[in-house]
Amino acid sequence: MHVKELVFSLILLLQACGPLLAQTPAPIQPDSPGILQKLADKAREAKVKVQGWGESVAGFTGAYYEDHIQPLTDSYVQWASRFKSSVLETIQTTIDNYKPLKATNPTDQPPQN
Repeated sequence: MHVKELVFSLILLLQACGPLLAQTPAPIQPDSPGILQKLADKAREAKVKVQGWGESVAGFTGAYYEDHIQPLTDSYVQWASRFKSSVLETIQTTIDNYKPLKATNPTDQPPQN
């Protein structure tokens, strides 16, 4: 007698659970992106963020240089340029003073002993 009751209860249970099994979500699809693809996507997103930060930092540093550093360094650059010109001029005049007589035209020759 217990066997009939057990079979009857199993049949009722299967009939009650059948619709519940139909409502369960489908398993994860096998073609979903893998862990490496997800990491690559995250890396691309991070790269875009960093490049955006880099552009804003470059703009800030360029403006800072133009406003604060360039006015100070321009005077030193001009001084160095003037110093170089005066040194080259001094060297050139010294060399010109130690050269033997220059011929002004092809017929002029320095005196020979």
